[in-house]
Amino acid sequence: MTIARDLPDETLISSVRARLRGPLVLVGMMGVGKSTVGRKLAATMGMDFTDADDEIVEAANMSVAEVFDKFGEDYFRDGERRVIARLMEESGSGSVIATGGGAFLQPETRDLILQQGVAIWLDAELETLVERVSRNDRRPLLRTGDIPAKVAKMKAEREHAYSQAPIHVKSDTGPHHVAVARIVESLDQWLT
Repeated sequence: MTIARDLPDETLISSVRARLRGPLVLVGMMGVGKSTVGRKLAATMGMDFTDADDEIVEAANMSVAEVFDKFGEDYFRDGERRVIARLMEESGSGSVIATGGGAFLQPETRDLILQQGVAIWLDAELETLVERVSRNDRRPLLRTGDIPAKVAKMKAEREHAYSQAPIHVKSDTGPHHVAVARIVESLDQWLT
């Protein structure tokens, strides 16, 4: 099978695009693939892609970890909410936005996403998440301690918030286009 055959056809993609009334906003745990799948989803759908964390880094002129260290998590979350609000307002239904793992946990940010966009919870098995986040030492919440235990605890604590997203798609170890196809098919069903 080729990737092109695994992706939804143009008719389905056009139909989904025509029914969207806000940006597609990817939420979920760090390491689930929001940025990677988001880029592929945007390309497939003919939409723009923005990573909220990249926008925060650009606005603050420092890394996410540096913002956490210098100003604390509350300051970061407030800036994150403002960036996501701006992105959603500017982008309309023509974009895919990847959020940081903790963004959807904040009630004000979650309400904003649910009211103005289409929240898509990308989910993965714990083992997949641990393997992925272990490759990156820049994650502020995982710089010390037992990473598998921390990821398991975070996943368990966060699932209630993530479950408020109307669309839930698995993004495990397979190719990213599989998750993209699942998202498009789920959108098609949800938008009816």
